[in-house]
Amino acid sequence: MGRVVRVNSWEEFKRLVKKYGAKEIAYRVEMGVPAKHLTGLRLILPTSDAQYVFVDTAAGDRLRKTGIRLRVDELGNMYISDEDVINFVRSELGDKEIKLYSYFTM
Repeated sequence: MGRVVRVNSWEEFKRLVKKYGAKEIAYRVEMGVPAKHLTGLRLILPTSDAQYVFVDTAAGDRLRKTGIRLRVDELGNMYISDEDVINFVRSELGDKEIKLYSYFTM
């Protein structure tokens, strides 16, 4: 209980979601490099025995592992859209009912 397990691939994370029959996933869009850009993504799968964490970072105009496209605001800042994350996860899992919750930490 209370274990955190890092998952290195999107395919493995998907397998774990299906294995546990998850109905909810938490995600956080994080600052990347340079720090003003919101270009990192953390997906968290809470289960009874551990929290499985998948981290994806930007490479150019997409995330490396998932391929989610980065957006650019009117000031030139790159960011990941919540809508894009939710649509990607639901599409990849084939589950339009799975709930995704965004959270922030300070």
